Amino acid sequence: MTRLELRNMRKNFGALEVLAGISLHVEEGEFVSILGPSGAGKSTLFQLLTGAIRGEGEMRFDGARFAFMPQRDALMPWRRVIDNATLGLEVQGLKRRAARERVAPLFAEFGLAGFERAWPAELSGGMRQRAALLRTVVQQCDMLLLDEPFGALDALTRAAMQRWLETMWRNHRWTALLITHDVREAVLLSDRIYVLSARPARVVREVAVPLPRPRTKSAALAREAAAIEAGILDILLGAAEPISQPSDGENR
Repeated sequence: MTRLELRNMRKNFGALEVLAGISLHVEEGEFVSILGPSGAGKSTLFQLLTGAIRGEGEMRFDGARFAFMPQRDALMPWRRVIDNATLGLEVQGLKRRAARERVAPLFAEFGLAGFERAWPAELSGGMRQRAALLRTVVQQCDMLLLDEPFGALDALTRAAMQRWLETMWRNHRWTALLITHDVREAVLLSDRIYVLSARPARVVREVAVPLPRPRTKSAALAREAAAIEAGILDILLGAAEPISQPSDGENR
C-alpha cells in the first residue's frame, strides 16, 4: 500500500525557488530517507507535508496521519518526562490520566524506565531524543516524519541512536520518512533513499539499499554499506544528472 506519493511538488518564496519539482513515494512499512546538502529544501518539503505551508503539485496520502519529530527534541522543561511523552495524546483530546496509562508501559522499551518523573534537564542527549520519539510514536499515526532527529547529538551518541532507531523500526515496522544530510545515517536506516540536488531541489537519484537487516557491524555488511555511501557521495558531488520526473500520465 502506498502511504504517501508526491508528484512534481514545487515551492517558491517570492523570487527564491526552493523546490523545483519533487516526486517520490513511500510504501507501507518502508523506511525512506530524503538526503541532500544543507539548505536544499528538505525541511521545506516537510513543512508542505504537515500543512504548515502550501506549494504546487500533487500530494496523495491514502488517509495517512503524520506524527512529526523535529530536529530538536522540543521537550518542555516545566513538564516531567512522562508528561512530555503524553503531550501529543493530550492535544488529541485524551485525558492526562488515560494518556499516562498508554505511555507508561513503553518507557522500558525506549530505555527510559525509572525516568518517568525526571525533568528533561536531568536526561542525557540520547535519552531526550528517545523521549521525543516516544512522544511521537505513541500517537499511533500512520507515518513518522523525522527531521534530522539526531543532528544535534555528538558523534558517539548519534551512532548509538541510529542503531537503536533501526532496531525499534524493525520491531514495530513503522512507516518512516527521514530527512538528513548524513549519508551514513541514510544508508544504515533506509530501504530507499531519494538524493536531492542543491537548491532549487530536484530528485537526482533514487537509491535502493538492499542490505540485510538487522544492520549489524559485520565486516561484509560494512563493505557493502561503504560502497553504497561512496556512490551516493559521487551523486552529491555532481557525478550524475537529475533523473526525469514523471509527468501526470506516467507511472513511477
